[in-house]
Amino acid sequence: MASVAVLGGGIGGLSAAHELAKRGFDVTVYEARKELGGKARSMPVPNTGMDGRADLPGEHGFRFFPGFYRHLDATMEEIPYASGCVKDNLTQATEMLLAQSHGSSNEILAPLKFPSSPGDVVKMIRFFRMIAFDLAIPLAEYAAFVERVLAFLTSCDERRLAEFERQSWWDFLDADHRSAQFQKFLAKGMTRSLVAARAEEMSARTGAAILTQLVQDQAQVDGKVDRVLDGPTSEVWIDPWVRYLATPPAEQPWRAAVTFRCGHPVTAIQCDGRDITGVTVEGIPGTVTADYYVAAVPVEKLVRLLTTQLRAAEPRLGYLHRLTTRWMTGAMYYFDVPLTAFPPGHAIYIDSEWALTSIAQGQFWRDFPLADRGDGRVRDVLSVDISDWDTCSKRLGKPARQCTEEEILDEVWEQLLDHLDHGELEEKHLLSRFLDPAIDFRDPGKLANDEPLLINTKRSWRYRPDATTRIPNFFLASDFVRGNTDLATMEGANEAARNAVNGILAKEGRPATDRCPTFRLVEPALLRPLRYVDEVLWRSGRRRPKRPAFATDASGRVEGTNPLSWFVARGLRAVDAVLPG
Repeated sequence: MASVAVLGGGIGGLSAAHELAKRGFDVTVYEARKELGGKARSMPVPNTGMDGRADLPGEHGFRFFPGFYRHLDATMEEIPYASGCVKDNLTQATEMLLAQSHGSSNEILAPLKFPSSPGDVVKMIRFFRMIAFDLAIPLAEYAAFVERVLAFLTSCDERRLAEFERQSWWDFLDADHRSAQFQKFLAKGMTRSLVAARAEEMSARTGAAILTQLVQDQAQVDGKVDRVLDGPTSEVWIDPWVRYLATPPAEQPWRAAVTFRCGHPVTAIQCDGRDITGVTVEGIPGTVTADYYVAAVPVEKLVRLLTTQLRAAEPRLGYLHRLTTRWMTGAMYYFDVPLTAFPPGHAIYIDSEWALTSIAQGQFWRDFPLADRGDGRVRDVLSVDISDWDTCSKRLGKPARQCTEEEILDEVWEQLLDHLDHGELEEKHLLSRFLDPAIDFRDPGKLANDEPLLINTKRSWRYRPDATTRIPNFFLASDFVRGNTDLATMEGANEAARNAVNGILAKEGRPATDRCPTFRLVEPALLRPLRYVDEVLWRSGRRRPKRPAFATDASGRVEGTNPLSWFVARGLRAVDAVLPG
């Protein structure tokens, strides 16, 4: 059976190993760190365990599993855990807190699940309307926002790539001419806090695609827009996954075992101008060779490994340095009481200079024995993501990347208090704090981050390579690879891994029935006819009519502007009339 060297043991590398082992390949994973899981892993907080207890759990940043994840879900369903699978460890968050500065009087709770009903598109529009009214966004601007979302949903894929990919989310929404509330919530807030992207940079194609996926999940009968794990990531997902993959074939005859070589970073990739001839791995003598090589390392690390021969053999690799990375990392706060005032879901601190989001883990880690960790006093954990390391804090007069570790943890705490009633976070109950060790403080004047996050920007699609390269035995399985998600996510990494494995299977001459399944993003079927019409217009070379297919009247009701959209709008209003609420 052919051998495969997987370079990197994050989600992309583990996913590739998973699919290859299922098909009998001899797989070895080379990971630079001693732990597997990449940015998704959790980690023990060093030297916190006392009296025989294990260390407190830490995270690179809280994990978020939107309902539109399908590739990752399919993999998680195959990983055994207790009497079920690791997907059983996902639990649904039911609310999202939008917290503004000046405390609880400015808090907005958004529901993350609608009642059972077939009117998905109507519910999507209702949700936009509810948010707009709660946030005091002018009705005309709400209407313009809905029109923009519908313009995306009624456009063909070719138009989205040619037009919307070239625009920023900010320009797509014409945010320069909108109110401060519109800019704050609809243009900037969600993108900055959830994916560390900036509205002025993120492509309209990706921004609209992800937004509509999230809102569709909210509208569906069984939608699960926001899911989280019921324990520390490595303990309830990554570690069981690694054990499953490493299990010898004698116990699982339907699949091969995976060999893991942790603590062995890849330092060089040799290429003769056509094929990969081997890789150099720190701590392993000689050259590591295999029939196929799957690079599953982050983009900034692969760029360092590129040689003139590699770029000549696959010119698209020469564009990787144009992709943008930014810092997004986690801080943990440990309390001796449950954090009962927090919603059952994520909180977005919309006015925080450092783009903070958080989740109180205890409400989801109900069966996880926190009392058996640390000194035995911890009862809850607030996990916070810091997504903006470049904006100056008003208190400190400098950005996070210029601060000491203590200054960062202190300032994050203060920015949380700026948005919450102080009774929700009391310092007397705070036992300890932890900042992700990916932040390197060895040079106090110039911090480094060993694990930055790939950020979507307009026009970046052209710089992203496919999973199958022009080098016959070299494939890519990381979140910078082209895919349906088009965002740095665990889902994107898993999808890229499936496409890489499919490339290897094609080289091996395997039948199509043996390929890994891949999934497209789901869009409202009701709008499909309008997408078909737009595709015909695009391919015939005719411009799309300047007048949008939909508009909203003074009351926010959706109206059609041509015969087909008029018919669709009438259908939406008919469904709206019978929906509860």
